[in-house]
Amino acid sequence: MGTAVLYLRVSTREQAERGGEAEGFSIPAQREACLRKAQSLGVIVVGEFTDAGESARSSRRPQLQAMLRYLEDNPAQFVIVHKIDRLARNRADDVAINMAIQRSGATLVSVTENIDQTPSGRLLHGIMSDIAEFYSANLAHEVMKGLHQKARGGGTIGKAPIGYLNIRTYENGVEKRTVQFDPDRADLMRWAFTAYASGEWTLISLTRELTERGLTTVPGPKTPSKPLSVSQLHRFLRHPYYTGKVLYGGVLYDGQHEALVPESVWQRVQDIMESRSREGEKQRRHNHYLKSTVVCLSCGSRLIVSINTNRHGQSYPYFVCLGRHQKRTTCTQKAIRIEKVEVQVEEQYAEQPITSQEAQDLRRYLHDEFALIISTQKAETDQLTRDKQRLEHEQLKLLQSHYADAIPLELLKKEQTRISNQLSAIERRLTRNENQLSTLSANLDRALSFLTDLQETYRRADERTRRQLNQAYWEHVSVGDDDALGQPQPLYAALRAPEIRTASRFYARSAPGPSRTYRDAQTRPRTRKRAPQNGTPDASLDQMHPFLIAARHAGGVKETQLAEGVGFEPTMTLPP
Repeated sequence: MGTAVLYLRVSTREQAERGGEAEGFSIPAQREACLRKAQSLGVIVVGEFTDAGESARSSRRPQLQAMLRYLEDNPAQFVIVHKIDRLARNRADDVAINMAIQRSGATLVSVTENIDQTPSGRLLHGIMSDIAEFYSANLAHEVMKGLHQKARGGGTIGKAPIGYLNIRTYENGVEKRTVQFDPDRADLMRWAFTAYASGEWTLISLTRELTERGLTTVPGPKTPSKPLSVSQLHRFLRHPYYTGKVLYGGVLYDGQHEALVPESVWQRVQDIMESRSREGEKQRRHNHYLKSTVVCLSCGSRLIVSINTNRHGQSYPYFVCLGRHQKRTTCTQKAIRIEKVEVQVEEQYAEQPITSQEAQDLRRYLHDEFALIISTQKAETDQLTRDKQRLEHEQLKLLQSHYADAIPLELLKKEQTRISNQLSAIERRLTRNENQLSTLSANLDRALSFLTDLQETYRRADERTRRQLNQAYWEHVSVGDDDALGQPQPLYAALRAPEIRTASRFYARSAPGPSRTYRDAQTRPRTRKRAPQNGTPDASLDQMHPFLIAARHAGGVKETQLAEGVGFEPTMTLPP
């Protein structure tokens, strides 16, 4: 008697497991029909190969390849399939697989289609193969069209990211799918965005902290929950889904789900990631509260910590120029003991303070200057609001034109990016204008109080607070063998600038009351101009003294060091 092998296949895992059976319903039915065909041909089945949950759009199926290898070493008379489309659903793969079967000396037999090696049989085989390819391509097109339509309506495509749960409910026998916050994970992901936006965390340290706080993936039917990896957290922090948007085909749509984080926080996270991807983000091996502050006096490169051990096993910590260490510069700066650098930075604070009387004069003067700036911004705020409404309307018309096939997808993506960038910039400026006066006034008071007792405050602080003070006050401190030079942040540099201190002294001598005058108009510093009568912001405001420029543009400290809702300086706990 001749021999035959069977090839069985179902497309999806759901088909393979339907009915609670290991092989579902389709595989046993195919097997039974193929065995009957083998019996009618008078052959013995010597092998069976089953691909469960494998698409026929690719020939790289494990059991199909195993069958072709088996036929090379164990020639059989027939290869029996239930239908041609079980074997392949594109013409090229069908030809390649049939050639491999014929080379082994076997003949392909279909249970439901009358194909053989006669001319009519080969014609029918070709027609059925083309029909299978058309069915597969058309089905994929219809699925993609349905997904596109779902995305347009704000529906979630596939599984929602961590922090959300896909919910299935039934109303009047009709299935309804929604997305809700995950009560166990939403708050942790919200905190993750806020923490990373502060600039105080790296992806590695944030992943470790989230694991300690108990954040894990959502368990599946066969997969347990587990902590997030660094790459997973990076992918989630990049996902615009958390802002209430659905991304599909490179286009953003307004989602039906609720946003987990404000768009401003999400955008801040993207900005930090972009900057770190350019500069490189590393988990520091040796930590010190001065590492982000001190730079080399000779070449300007960052100073890193190096722990050197002598032959007696004693370790000594040094600051080393990174430019020289990596041979990126011609710097000849030698390593400096950390204790010496600590003293040099502390001495720099001694050169910075202002008197209590100067602080009082500055406070009164600058509060009035702030009020003048804010009064000129009403027209700007009104214009920004109109621009925002115009862009939102333009965004809506753009989507409607795309739905009507009036503009191609690539143009839609390009225009969406342009509008989103402009809207983000407008939102930042509106937020700045809304909060500027109260925030700047409060931070001004804190900054002036800080400056009057600067060195003593720093001397009494612990290492964590010293790090925060350094990040708030210094852009950098350049350190050499016997010298150091500090460059304060724009806010503090401007507070000590001769222009503003002179202006405040003139202001303090002026007459009391809201309409102060200056005794000596010839020597009064010209630091401000009256707002134009039409309310349009005067560009000359940006020509004012350095402090107002720094204050107006919130340039007081590195933005990555700001604590949420605080302002210029990060939150500090000073020692008693």
